[in-house]
Amino acid sequence: MINFNLLHPRDQIVAIMQRIYGYGMTTTSGGNLSVLDYNGDIWISPAGVDKGSLKPEDIVCVKQDGTVQGIHRPSSEFPFHKAIYESRGDIRAILHAHPAALVSFSIVRKIPDTDVLSTARQICGKVGYAPYAIPGSAQLGENIAGVFGRGHDTVLLENHGVVTSGESILQAFQRFETLDFCARLIIKANILGRPYQLTQAQIDLSYVKRNYLPEFEPHTHSSREKELRKKMKELVLRSYDQMLITSTEGTFSARVDENSFIITPFGQDRKCLDIEDFVLVENGRREAGKLPSRSVLMHEAIYKKHSDINAIILAFPPNMMAFAVSCTPFDTRTIPESYIMLRDIPSMPFGTQYLGLDKLAGTIGREAPLALIENDCLICTGVDLLQAFDRLEVAEFSAKAIISAKVLGEVVPINAAQTEDLKRVFLS
Repeated sequence: MINFNLLHPRDQIVAIMQRIYGYGMTTTSGGNLSVLDYNGDIWISPAGVDKGSLKPEDIVCVKQDGTVQGIHRPSSEFPFHKAIYESRGDIRAILHAHPAALVSFSIVRKIPDTDVLSTARQICGKVGYAPYAIPGSAQLGENIAGVFGRGHDTVLLENHGVVTSGESILQAFQRFETLDFCARLIIKANILGRPYQLTQAQIDLSYVKRNYLPEFEPHTHSSREKELRKKMKELVLRSYDQMLITSTEGTFSARVDENSFIITPFGQDRKCLDIEDFVLVENGRREAGKLPSRSVLMHEAIYKKHSDINAIILAFPPNMMAFAVSCTPFDTRTIPESYIMLRDIPSMPFGTQYLGLDKLAGTIGREAPLALIENDCLICTGVDLLQAFDRLEVAEFSAKAIISAKVLGEVVPINAAQTEDLKRVFLS
């Protein structure tokens, strides 16, 4: 895994800007990033340079004495970056952008509720709201820095966009990504019904450390395990690039043999996972020196219950998650492919993934290869990683179609007789 802290600030800024622009979270001219170096220098993205082709040599350094080093002018929003750093000694990186979902909230004077997901509040920190001022003005800097100075880590800007902060640029990005994800979920959930918020007691369930298993030292790694590590790396990255998981959330696992499986690690950036980062779990023990996903016991329970399931994905596709956070039943009978691939998808209450593992493992199976956990995740299983991933994609495409159809008129599913025909021809 790439250690962002070892990259030069220029490279950090370029790497994160590539993600933001690549995922459609900013435009060619919009958005800016900065890093406060430990010698007091501020490295910042330039003014008037295409964000889609930003290079390390484009990044500008503003020295403590105000002199500028670089081939471009610093971002026009430099004043508020400087003001924020002066307001909080713990902030080392700042991100500003205008993703559509968060702009939608900013122009209706609302803040996305991070309690629609169990870990979002912890990731985003305290979210505040700053009043409007002219971009690049000293007043805007005062408005934003004032909110950060009161202990907020993320600030929505009235009729403008969002600013996030962090002890590192990766943390600032994760706050930005997670708040944008919450905003998109809430917007889509409002099309289906209304979003539900988790209680503090429910959120507390996610903090219990169920992944601190006893350790063991593997003596060998089989050829199958090595092959699975390579395939898992490929599909994790593909899922991230398709925004089916986030940098902080999303778990993959694959069965190695009847006693062991590999699983994604806890607390590592999904974009940068490599084959050695995955954790081998064998007979209830974890590979020494590595910490598996907090959902490791769920994976273990499903594998023990079903010998024909060899891969499990816990994902956060935004359209499917709109059903999860609005507690709206999901009907797979949209088109034949959806029903054939997905069958029926049961929805299970939040907490089942922690306190009802036997029930969860018993519900998932041949007739229900996927399950939706309210306000948490979509679980996809398969005979192998590719089938589980295929089901993830089909589920998200189907959910997107239903949400779009809701705007057009009444959704008319495939009827009972047609469903029985599909079962007879494809599923018997």
